[in-house]
Amino acid sequence: MTPKTPPPYVPAHDLLRDKTVLITAAAGAGIGFATAKRCAEEGARLFISDIHEKRTKEAAKALEEISGQSVGHRLCNVREDDDVRALVASAIDELGQVDIVINNAGLGGEVSVVDMTDEQWTSVLDITLNSVFRMTRAVLPHMTERKNGVIINNASVLGWRAQTGQAHYAAAKAGVMAFTRCSALEAAPHGIRINAVSPSIAVHPFLKKTTPVELLDKLEAREAFGRGAEPWEVANVMVFLASDYASYMTGEVVSVSSQRA
Repeated sequence: MTPKTPPPYVPAHDLLRDKTVLITAAAGAGIGFATAKRCAEEGARLFISDIHEKRTKEAAKALEEISGQSVGHRLCNVREDDDVRALVASAIDELGQVDIVINNAGLGGEVSVVDMTDEQWTSVLDITLNSVFRMTRAVLPHMTERKNGVIINNASVLGWRAQTGQAHYAAAKAGVMAFTRCSALEAAPHGIRINAVSPSIAVHPFLKKTTPVELLDKLEAREAFGRGAEPWEVANVMVFLASDYASYMTGEVVSVSSQRA
C-alpha cells in the first residue's frame, strides 16, 4: 500500500453494541452516511435525519440491510428549532433513549469576503454552527435526566487554518470547536461527554461533483498522505469518540488530518 492508496476497510469490533445513535445530515454519500454505516456495523441502533426526503429514505433502507434491524428516520431542517426538537422527540420515541448524538449538518461554499452576501454568511453560520447549538440544547435535558450521553460534533481544520474564500465556513467551524469545549464543561457533571472531530478533506462523490478538479487535486496534494481521507476514515474517529474507549475525553477537538497549514 502506498501513502496515496486508502488502507483496507477496518472490520467492526462491536464498539457500540446496544447503543442508540441519532445522526443529522446522514443521507447521501458523505461523512454522515459513512458514520451511520460504521455505527450500524459496530452494533448500534440508528435514527437518522436529513433535509432530502428521497435520499433519507434510501439511506435508511441501505442501513437496514447492513444492520438487519429497522432504522428510524425523519426529515429535519436544522435551521428550525421546532424541527430539531421534533427530531429529538421522535428519536427518543423510536429508540427508547438516545445515547449518542452526532451533529453532522453543515453548509460550505467558496466566496470572497467582499463579494459575500448577508444571506451567504447567515446560511453557512446557521446550518453549520447554530444547528449544533440547537441539537445540543434539545437533547441535553434527556441525557441529563439519564446521567449519561455522548455528543460528537463535526468541525473542520478550517477552524484552525486560513483559506481564501472560506471566511464564513471557517468562522462557523471555529465556532463549533469553541462551542464543543464550553458545552462539554457544562455537561460533564451530568455524565455527558461532548467532543468534536476536525477533518481536513474527505473525498466522496458529492464533493467531486461540486468541486473543481484542479482545486480538489491541490487540496489533496497538501495532505501528508497525498490524498484526501475516505469518509469512513473520519467516521472511525467519530465511532471511537462515541465509544467507551474515549470515556475520559471531553471538550476535545480531534484532528483527522495531517494538520499541514
